[in-house]
Amino acid sequence: MATADLKEPVVTLSAGPVAAYPRVLRAMSRPIPYDYDPYFQHFYEGVTKKAARALKMKDPALILHVEPAAAIEAAAASLIGPNDTVLNLASGVYGKGFGYWSARYHKDMVEIEVPFNEAIDPAAVEAAFKKRPDIKVVSLVHHDTPSGTINPAREIGQIVRAHGALLLVDAVSSFGGMDIHPGDCAADVFITGPGKCLGGAPGITFIAVSDRAWAHMEANPEAPRASVLSYLDWKDAWRHDQPFPFTPSVAEVNGFDAVLDQYLDEGPEKVWKRHALTAAATRAGVQAMGLQLWAKTESIASPTTTAVRIPEGVTDSAIISAARELFGVVFSTGRNETMGKLLRIGHMGLVAEPVYAVVAITALGGALRKLGQKIDVSAGVNAALQVVERA
Repeated sequence: MATADLKEPVVTLSAGPVAAYPRVLRAMSRPIPYDYDPYFQHFYEGVTKKAARALKMKDPALILHVEPAAAIEAAAASLIGPNDTVLNLASGVYGKGFGYWSARYHKDMVEIEVPFNEAIDPAAVEAAFKKRPDIKVVSLVHHDTPSGTINPAREIGQIVRAHGALLLVDAVSSFGGMDIHPGDCAADVFITGPGKCLGGAPGITFIAVSDRAWAHMEANPEAPRASVLSYLDWKDAWRHDQPFPFTPSVAEVNGFDAVLDQYLDEGPEKVWKRHALTAAATRAGVQAMGLQLWAKTESIASPTTTAVRIPEGVTDSAIISAARELFGVVFSTGRNETMGKLLRIGHMGLVAEPVYAVVAITALGGALRKLGQKIDVSAGVNAALQVVERA
């Protein structure tokens, strides 16, 4: 199909980027002030403090003006020193990927890898410390989005802290969609962004950094300075009387301020509840149509992304195309190792509402029927509605 023939989708149910709330779009259209104007410097300080409230932390949040993948790479560069042994926890594509960044900086790495439809066992983390008490940094992806699975961050965090190591948590696609915060999992670096569950744009990252982590970075002779990958350069940039090391993304900061207002005004507990309900309804509908979840057990299935195994006889690309053509609905494929094996339905931000579970089931089931699969769409819709009615 030629580019000129393509139309915008009606509903985006992807694993990100996601649809932004109207108030976020309005905020991003506000005038762009000079970054050293006192108005913007005070405004920026206020946004970092508002982000701290959302994260349930006392210190202002660190904002990096890059999308979260770059901020995670920067965390590897800033936190991991040439004498550090790293424990990398790989339960999916992103967890595995951090190990490649870590390899540029660490002395040695221990890796716990499980099949990408499973979660990390805390007992395995405890065993790793017993074998290698020199482990200094542990990396964990809370929600490995290409698999739609959740790792037990709280339990793992307690083990890491008990052994005196530093914990880096990728919570990019979980924070704001479920009850997880830096303090909950004893994270020393907790990375997330506005472009997933919070319903904002994906251009910046906000981070909680512990005093322990700052001290480790400052003592790291290889930690980047005067670099886009530097955490240290931005450490004090939240203060209105301190300079920015580089030009901040002003429009993104305007949007982020509205993202935080949206989240805090609605109430985090209500936000988590509707994410969980939408995902539960979607999972029920998927299974009622005779399809299989990718997660080995439903207990580790994410409340922000539902991953569905591709049935025999069809391809992910064919399903994606049919759902878009018939219903104007967009889903996500897998990534890297999960590509071609699963399809992902996002429940994040604006579309984390039960009605979109019905939309997802209808579009997925209808696409599969067009492709020759024997699918009972009405059974899926009814199962989803029953979950909502019981809530």
